[in-house]
Amino acid sequence: MDVLSEVFAAVRFSGGVFLDAEFTAPWCVLSQVGPEEFHAQGRMPAHLIAYHYVVEGRMFVHIDDAPAIAAQAGEIVLLPGNARHVLGSAPGLRAAVIDSAVQASSEPGPAILRYGGGGEPTRIVCGYLGSDSADNLLLNALPPLLKLGVRDGSGGAWLESSFRHAASEFGTSGSGSAAILGKLAELLFVEGVRRYLATLPAGQTGWLAGLRDRMVGRALALLHARVAHPWTTEELAQEVGLSRSAFAERFTSLIGVPPMRYLANWRLQLAAARLRESTAATAQIASEVGYESDAAFNRAFKRAFETTPAAWRKQG
Repeated sequence: MDVLSEVFAAVRFSGGVFLDAEFTAPWCVLSQVGPEEFHAQGRMPAHLIAYHYVVEGRMFVHIDDAPAIAAQAGEIVLLPGNARHVLGSAPGLRAAVIDSAVQASSEPGPAILRYGGGGEPTRIVCGYLGSDSADNLLLNALPPLLKLGVRDGSGGAWLESSFRHAASEFGTSGSGSAAILGKLAELLFVEGVRRYLATLPAGQTGWLAGLRDRMVGRALALLHARVAHPWTTEELAQEVGLSRSAFAERFTSLIGVPPMRYLANWRLQLAAARLRESTAATAQIASEVGYESDAAFNRAFKRAFETTPAAWRKQG
């Protein structure tokens, strides 16, 4: 069971591209995806991952007082928590708020931004990945900023040429290429998470670190493979060859929540995805994810999502 792939499938991203920006040095701006980018969709997703793909030139990115990182043409910067951040032609420049300089396109497609002092050019495409998954442990486990070389790794040449072509078309043709960019950005985010997982240091905690642990990773695979099974902490501990107390402590220290709370959270995330993907009755979905009664499922779902399963399905 590839737990990471299953969790990615349940997150159900929706992608969008909203800005084609050209800067000339010196330049420095504040950036964050906000509600104004979602007028057409009607509402802002619960979780947002902002991204900036550098088409030409280079830039520096930093969050709060963290050191700035450099990104150049062919690299993408991902912000899993959509944190407010600074983009600029060099570290240490004073950031400007330039919302008024963004021009809405007269055609269906991206807004346009042209800004800077007339020096070295940088062009970036800005977008987002959104998800309504409640309290997602994968997204919560990621650092505030990831940088990824699009051309690196298996299939990198194809990804880079596809992203560059779509970005070029995006500046002129709009919506069709925007959809392609959104899907490519989702692929790059998945690849970025896999690479981040591979570089986690020993002693790291969090959901991703739990996947790498032999005992906890086995327990996660069991929970995901048999989500409707009436698991107990004792049974899981026996399956992985630990005492109940040793297993519970190991699981909680790595994942951040006890095993049964993790299972309850995952069942609700899986149910939320199935409500939007299928026409099955709510009671059937509740049973499939391990709830003994429709009433218990409705109560738990409303606590987590602040709406009923029926209303959630209708919104989707």
